[in-house]
Amino acid sequence: MRPLEAVQAMKPWFAALLAAVVLVGTVPARAAESLAAAPGIAWEQLPPEQQQQLEPFRNRWAQLPPERQQALSRVAERWQSMTPDQRAQARQRFDRWRELPPAERQRVRQRYEEFRNLPPEDQERLQHVYRRFSELSPEQRQELRRRWQEMTPEQREQARERRQRTTPEQRRGPG
Repeated sequence: MRPLEAVQAMKPWFAALLAAVVLVGTVPARAAESLAAAPGIAWEQLPPEQQQQLEPFRNRWAQLPPERQQALSRVAERWQSMTPDQRAQARQRFDRWRELPPAERQRVRQRYEEFRNLPPEDQERLQHVYRRFSELSPEQRQELRRRWQEMTPEQREQARERRQRTTPEQRRGPG
């Protein structure tokens, strides 16, 4: 498939991805404040590659709020910088998102907003814990989930307290 054909083939999917990403809220709260005063982007100012990717928005581009234009432009720019593997992963994540029931999507949005409101050090800690969890084998993750679910609320709280009392070096164990 030639490059132009590949771009044309992905346009419908890309437009849906852009819409979903913008609807979910890709702009962090702190950045949103600075974008509120940011001027809009004239369609003609977009690079040709972005115009091609954002073609589904062309007719209503001028009516979009400036922050939406900025967000769409950033998403298109990021898409261009992705490798084919990264694009495939983004498509998979988008497909999973589309398949979620509305109530689950709302729960995810709410959790994401709670995460964004955490202090940076807490965000980093949670990201570190998530990375460690995702490095476990599927069997190890399942076993950890099973053990957690079998705990009483009191046992869970005790486990949280024990974890807070240990240093990162102690958590890593001998190595």
